[in-house]
Amino acid sequence: MIGSEINFKKLKKSGSQIIITTLFQSLETFLVVSLFFVVTFIIADVPIYLAFIFGGIALATAPAPALSIVNQYKTDGPVTRTLIPMAALDDIVGVIVFFTVISIVGGYLGTGSMEWWMIIIVVVLPFIIGIMFGLIYGLIAKFIKNKWVSLGIMILFMLCCVTVGVVCDYYIFHSFALNYLLIGMAFSATLTNIINEEKYEEINKCFAPILSLSLLLVIVNLGMPLNYKDIAGAGLFTAIYIISRAIGKMGGAFLGSHITKCDKSVQKYLGLTLLPHSGVSLVFTGIAVFTIQSADPKSAQIIQGTIVAAAIINEIIAVILAKIAFTKSGEIGKANEILDENSDTKSHLKTM
Repeated sequence: MIGSEINFKKLKKSGSQIIITTLFQSLETFLVVSLFFVVTFIIADVPIYLAFIFGGIALATAPAPALSIVNQYKTDGPVTRTLIPMAALDDIVGVIVFFTVISIVGGYLGTGSMEWWMIIIVVVLPFIIGIMFGLIYGLIAKFIKNKWVSLGIMILFMLCCVTVGVVCDYYIFHSFALNYLLIGMAFSATLTNIINEEKYEEINKCFAPILSLSLLLVIVNLGMPLNYKDIAGAGLFTAIYIISRAIGKMGGAFLGSHITKCDKSVQKYLGLTLLPHSGVSLVFTGIAVFTIQSADPKSAQIIQGTIVAAAIINEIIAVILAKIAFTKSGEIGKANEILDENSDTKSHLKTM
């Protein structure tokens, strides 16, 4: 779903705006959260390196909750068109920053974290896998007339992407280090840029029920490890984390979109749609805990307790705020209106 929006022809006009805004809101979030926790941990006598781990975890955005709102309420407009490709770019920046931080911390603690060249592989390899299979399928799809056959072969190639990713994880990293979201994004982004728009829309319509089921499974899966009791135990660190992350995301999104002269609605409401956080944050948390557990178990417990509680609280608040942002920007239901207009136009052309 994310990759299908990364069409270079469509992004040609606004691509630089999205990239610059992404960098502003991601890096500002990292800096703001890290700074807040540096001050907090100095006062609380907690190791300072944890502040930068929190910053690295905080900058990532979980796209599934916001995209489920896009899918359910059929939103369309400047905020939606900025958010969807930004969710993918945000994860790229997140992977680079987080693995860089965790590698430095792992080296400092002597836990044998990733070498610098492994970090590069973690970032680049998902794109290579996705683009390779997307390119092969795209070339085949041009010659297939039956839409259901096209769908079946596409699913087969997507499963091949996952299989290759798992094999690479097992033999190269010996753990689940690759970002499979990026593999899928690269796969669909390649498709949308090499096959014609009508063909791609036809395949997407067939794939829509699978996409809806997938979004449901993703959200249920994200919720399963969360324990509502953690809300009661959430303390000062959790509150600081949620507030500082919101300041970084909203402030960075406003500053970046203002500098690049994005639409006014993007400047006002984009930051609210970037607050969902649970999926990617829990993955990063697991990696961070695994990295420092043996050297500093107390700090590992602080990370896990803070992020899990923040994920529960933030996910409830963030989804509500994201829906408010789409409502205030007037984008709910716009996708259906555009489809109706396109249908009327096509009907009118046929009668002519």
